[in-house]
Amino acid sequence: MKRQEFFNTAAVTWDKHFQTQELLYFLEHLMSELDLGPGEKILDVGTGTGVLIPFLLKAVGQTGHVTAIDYAEKMVELFRAKYAGFPNVSIAVQQVEKLRFSSESFDAITCFGLFPHLENKRKALRQMNRVLKHDGRLIIAHALSSTEIRNHHHNASSAIAHDMLPDDATMRELLKRAGFDQISIIDKPGRYLCLSVKSSM
Repeated sequence: MKRQEFFNTAAVTWDKHFQTQELLYFLEHLMSELDLGPGEKILDVGTGTGVLIPFLLKAVGQTGHVTAIDYAEKMVELFRAKYAGFPNVSIAVQQVEKLRFSSESFDAITCFGLFPHLENKRKALRQMNRVLKHDGRLIIAHALSSTEIRNHHHNASSAIAHDMLPDDATMRELLKRAGFDQISIIDKPGRYLCLSVKSSM
């Protein structure tokens, strides 16, 4: 089974398994640290069924806009059913490695729970850098540490069993080569947060 097939199959029960009170509490506290503000344009990559969307909408307000993408069509179908009535939300089926947006379109990109599953992390980071505005922020987050992800995925489907977060040094090198700086990484039990800014160079 390929990754895309895995996530399409998992879509039906995704919210039941992952949209828990514990996760919502985690996201509420996470968002308070991200400095997202009213009027901003945010791209949420690998949005799934849109668990992060209510928090992003609260941050950007009525004058902002949240664009979401996922490459699993079933995830996008469920997303559309949940957020069809929201005027400042849009969703599209896209791969992060092949973003179909103009350069310098977004103030920030959120990448929650996705990064281990990216097949080509270098290409994905270059694409995200391209569509960010000058000084745009990239937010890579997970509700597990890199060690916890490794242990969790070890027992998961073969489609994602080897999907891991890079170690600290590798992540920093990937980001720098893709055009990011001001990199900070927190990697501890129950929490992974990597923040970086599009370099002005």
